[in-house]
Amino acid sequence: MLATLLEFMPLVMFAAVCGVLMLGYPVALSLAGTALIFAGIGYALVEMGVPVPFETRYLGAMPNRLYGIMTNQTLLAVPLFVLMGVLLEKSRIAETLLDAMSLAFGALRGGLGIAVVLVGMLLAASTGIVGATVVTMGLLSLPTMLKRGYSPSLATGTICATGTLGQIIPPSIALVLLGDVLNNAYQQAQLAMGVWSPRSLSVGDLFIGALVPGLLLVVAYIVYLLFTAWLKPEMAPAADRRTLMEELGHTGSLWPLLLKGLVPPLLLIVAVLGSILGGFATPTEASAVGAFGAFLLALVNRRLNLPILREVVQSTTQVTSMVFLILIGAALFSLVFRAFGGEELVVELFEALPGGVVGATLVVMLVIFLLGFILDFIEITFVVVPIVGPVLLAMGVDPIWLGIMIAVNLQTSFLTPPFGFALFYLRGVTPESVPTSAIYRGVIPFIALQLCMLLALALMPGLATWLPSVL
Repeated sequence: MLATLLEFMPLVMFAAVCGVLMLGYPVALSLAGTALIFAGIGYALVEMGVPVPFETRYLGAMPNRLYGIMTNQTLLAVPLFVLMGVLLEKSRIAETLLDAMSLAFGALRGGLGIAVVLVGMLLAASTGIVGATVVTMGLLSLPTMLKRGYSPSLATGTICATGTLGQIIPPSIALVLLGDVLNNAYQQAQLAMGVWSPRSLSVGDLFIGALVPGLLLVVAYIVYLLFTAWLKPEMAPAADRRTLMEELGHTGSLWPLLLKGLVPPLLLIVAVLGSILGGFATPTEASAVGAFGAFLLALVNRRLNLPILREVVQSTTQVTSMVFLILIGAALFSLVFRAFGGEELVVELFEALPGGVVGATLVVMLVIFLLGFILDFIEITFVVVPIVGPVLLAMGVDPIWLGIMIAVNLQTSFLTPPFGFALFYLRGVTPESVPTSAIYRGVIPFIALQLCMLLALALMPGLATWLPSVL
């Protein structure tokens, strides 16, 4: 019994960290603390002469890992994209844009929902921060949608799902983190295969690969809203444009409002994504352009003063510190996991699965989806991907395709009850008259749409790999 437990110690370690995270302890401390406890157990067993597969030499690589994290140029994009998102949130660009889109589409059945999706898409391409998008859209659009007779479940589900587009539509912080983790896994897989001049996977590759799936998800959301409005008009009734204009406090022509709302975010999107797609800048350099552009927009809109700037800087510092502390904890966890022979154990388990690489990929996607019910995307990115990524990539899986598959899969973790973060964000700004059960019911169709996108990517990998190959 003891020999079997020691053989599967990496899996016990993985189960232990998941249990600690479910108890609500901070992610970084959970990863580092669990790793140190198991490292202590392994070292004690080795000193006692117990035949345990624990290599203490792996722990000596920790200083190099720390230095690599702190000098990683790719991760410099995280604080800059966060800064850009918080600045745009404070400059109230989303409010003007949502008013314009609501007036443009509100006269259609389901039009307010379509306006929310389109604005969410533009915000996702401008900020890449899920929480900010969900809260902003919840505060601005939910009261109007409920007042115009929208079903609470359809309204809340649309807002939650639209907010998660920031996970897949670049520039996405999730893609930045995932790209860095997958790049390490890709190089590790190539070295294991004897490739001594390994190729790299850039964050820009994932940005480009995510464009087509992200836009297809937007189209799927809009089609679902139109179909629902046609099938059940009472769930998404049309709104009178004149009444909407009075409620939103706008008079005169729609075009000036539409231009005022559309031009600033479009200019920022062109500056950030255009510089990446055109090959003029790396994602890190483009993030600096985006942060500076958001700063200029906040100044032009006269929404920036010293108290707001202080709040923006504090928020950016908090998020960045959290991400880097998690990275350090994940690095320690990964080293202890490998010290127990976890990498070899995962290879053996995957090779024993029926179906070869297809079966292994299917199992990984299923595990990530199920973990999304209880863990955040950052936890899954830093705990699961470093474990399974090198093995799948060594089996011949395309790194860009794998990255987009994981990103879409992780996107569902924001929607899946009971711990979907988008649900928590929206619940915090939803009137008490809307029950939590309505929010849960509302996201189910959108979860199904995202799973359909996963299936489409699995059957047609070119959806993720075609555009990067062209550019």
